[in-house]
Amino acid sequence: MLLHRGPTPGGDPALELAVAHALVRRASEGEVDEVLRIHRPSVPVAAFGRREVRLDGFRGAADAVRRAGFVPAIRATGGRAVAFTDRAIVVDHVAPDPDAAGGLDHRFQTFGRMLADAFRDLGVDARMGAVPGEYCPGPHSVNARGVVKLVGTAQRVVRRAWLFSSLVIVGDAVRIRPLLTDIYGRLDQDFDGASVGSLSGESPDLDLDTVEEALLAAYAGRGSLDPAPLEERTLERAMELHPQHRVEA
Repeated sequence: MLLHRGPTPGGDPALELAVAHALVRRASEGEVDEVLRIHRPSVPVAAFGRREVRLDGFRGAADAVRRAGFVPAIRATGGRAVAFTDRAIVVDHVAPDPDAAGGLDHRFQTFGRMLADAFRDLGVDARMGAVPGEYCPGPHSVNARGVVKLVGTAQRVVRRAWLFSSLVIVGDAVRIRPLLTDIYGRLDQDFDGASVGSLSGESPDLDLDTVEEALLAAYAGRGSLDPAPLEERTLERAMELHPQHRVEA
């Protein structure tokens, strides 16, 4: 599969999310084959689910995000609000698939186990499963010790293609925790700040480079990775989709 590594020019969080959206749309239309994109955010971000935009507390939550020094944006996948800093890694995996909807649960289980295995190899007691009070709750989260969430996984399924996105929290849990507590409170959703964890919180020697190499090795175990820059057409399509992922002040 093709490997796109690194941020888009300018580091706009809404554009980063739009790139993932553009890739899955292009896969749906037969313009791209299987793609893995891995990048590190350049600024702190709080990304909301599309349904949350319609909630009464959304505008107040977005304002709180800005006051905390984060940029609000709208996710390309399903799920609830997530927050992360430049001490995170985002992995977007896109593939054409005539039965994209039928494989939804299988992908959650397969890639969740793959990530947990990769982090156990790094010395973390990583497991798959929800933890009580977690952000963007789901049974296929990757956690540590069954207590704190390390990775949120989410999907977007379109006609004949899917996007599987993994948000890996390497550090800065202490910055994320109070912001998510504020966001979920404003949206009137259940949340326990104690559920927020990070890989470096479990193993202080882990850094972004080590974790990124582990992620690449895990995916390389599934097939060859062929590095390539993002195509101009993908960036053009992302710019068209950009307004869907931006939160106006």
